[in-house]
Amino acid sequence: MKITDLLTRDTIILDLRAGTKSAVIDELIEILHNSGKLKDKEGYKKAILAREEQSTTGIGEGIAIPHAKTNAVAEPAIAFGRSRQGADYESLDGQPAHLFFMIAASEGANNEHLQTLSRLSGFLMDPAFKKKLEDAGTEDEILSAINEKEKEMEEEEASEPAASGKMILAVTACPTGIAHTYMAADALKAKAKEMNVPIKVETNGSGGIKNALTEEEIAEAAAIIVAADKQVEMDRFAGKHVIQVPVAQGIRKPQELIQKALDQDAPIFKASGEPQKKSAEGKSGRSGFYKHLMSGVSNMLPFVVGGGILIALSFVFGINAADPKDPSYHPIAEALSTIGGGNAFYLMIPVLAGFIAMSIADRPGFAPGMVGGLMAATGGAGFLGGLIAGFLAGYLVVGLKKAFNGLPASLEGIKPVLLYPLFGILLTGLIMMFVVVEPVKAINDGLTVWLKGMGTGNLVLLGLILGGMMAVDMGGPINKAAFTFGIAMIDAGNFAPHAAIMAGGMVPPLGLALSTTFFKKKFTKAEREAGKTNYVMGATFITEGAIPFAASDPARVIPAAVIGSAAAGALTMIFGIGLRAPHGGAFVIPIVDGNPLLYIAAILTGSVITAVMVGILKKDAKE
Repeated sequence: MKITDLLTRDTIILDLRAGTKSAVIDELIEILHNSGKLKDKEGYKKAILAREEQSTTGIGEGIAIPHAKTNAVAEPAIAFGRSRQGADYESLDGQPAHLFFMIAASEGANNEHLQTLSRLSGFLMDPAFKKKLEDAGTEDEILSAINEKEKEMEEEEASEPAASGKMILAVTACPTGIAHTYMAADALKAKAKEMNVPIKVETNGSGGIKNALTEEEIAEAAAIIVAADKQVEMDRFAGKHVIQVPVAQGIRKPQELIQKALDQDAPIFKASGEPQKKSAEGKSGRSGFYKHLMSGVSNMLPFVVGGGILIALSFVFGINAADPKDPSYHPIAEALSTIGGGNAFYLMIPVLAGFIAMSIADRPGFAPGMVGGLMAATGGAGFLGGLIAGFLAGYLVVGLKKAFNGLPASLEGIKPVLLYPLFGILLTGLIMMFVVVEPVKAINDGLTVWLKGMGTGNLVLLGLILGGMMAVDMGGPINKAAFTFGIAMIDAGNFAPHAAIMAGGMVPPLGLALSTTFFKKKFTKAEREAGKTNYVMGATFITEGAIPFAASDPARVIPAAVIGSAAAGALTMIFGIGLRAPHGGAFVIPIVDGNPLLYIAAILTGSVITAVMVGILKKDAKE
């Protein structure tokens, strides 16, 4: 099947009107819908946006490939759009995108369709092919350029000479598996060919694993490059030099990765999933800790958000309405509290610990982590105990893998089903029971007493710090540290800190949205369009909406955002606001502890401060 069987004149837009990411997506979806390629337009858009939330499909170099595989697609198709002026697509390199291929794969797409879509991804790595697309004057010229490229690739594959030297292996994978996976594979193969380096690339795409690496190839390889944004089988690489990077690095930095593989400038991979040493940059320890922590937090959040909001909703009927013995008792309040607090919230800490341990030690770490987290939750060690349980279980299983390395090969099959869970759960449980739970419970109790005993001045200072932290890196480690602290406080029964945290997180996008509205001359047309989106993102507590503004002018935007967020956080403490739900933005304001109107006033005050500061500090934009 050819690419032009999926891309037709009816699904080509030579001059996109859109100037923002959301507008580009809407315009391309519209042409697919009008061409009869979609059976559920809104369902397809939802799938596209879900993929964008995982990581942007703006891969840089002026290219974006939004894609989704969903049953909302009537038949596999491709839409092409070209923007002469460029559109802000939040690309990896921060530059405007000009060429857009929207890939629509149906849930039941056969392998031939998927291979065709992946071939297109590889074509875009060729600058000459891109130039033809940029210069084409008609739809037919676009289609002709693609047909010529397909023919050229077929001829190259037929006459490809053998490379010399020791082989490099690679694995590529992205969550959707129909674009980035194959673009990274093709970028690595093209650069390896140019460097005369033999390479084999395994792709973990939506059609399954292709070009799988064999045991013999792994044993003989100089090094392995794993460019992946999802879990791939790693234990097979034990004892080899392994370079682990996001899939986007495979697309953008293939030469650097191949050279590192040739130089064996990478740690030896252990079967546990942990490198033996730090990388040459010396950052593996820090980035590894953060990666494991965020793996736990991200998997815990659905339980926290869903459970927390249900608990908060139960208070609409009265603070004690869930208690059958209280005069204000209401059965719906009891149901909401039971589902949210007795079930969803109950699983929060075990899930946190389980996924931290799994991130460290792969699947064998999950059960010991869950059990350790459950012991922390039931023993009163709370969120901090869950964190300790996750890291404890993960590294204990790593140690067990090393300890059991010397066992006969005939026992290999019982390690993951018997030895790791048995000894992992036992050791984690014993340490949690006799070493961790009681001291951590005492720390939690002390922290609770300390926070309750804080005077107004100290509470305001705490709110100022937490609110400001939310705006420093807008979704980065500092922001996440404050957010994680807030969740820990909710778990401990202290609701004031998280009210300051959510207010601080809502301010940057809301402040910039206001600034683009009232200080129009300071912003480009694309920025003003993005400002409209930030009203929604701010209202729903998505701080990351402010990132494009901060990236383009950090010296002015970040200080303004931090000051506004800090002011909002401090005001929530002054007003005595508490927040039992960890997320939800404007939707949970009506159920805060305290006066909702004062909470809104705190958020708006911080937003206005940010808006005015940005308006004063920024120079007039050049359109």
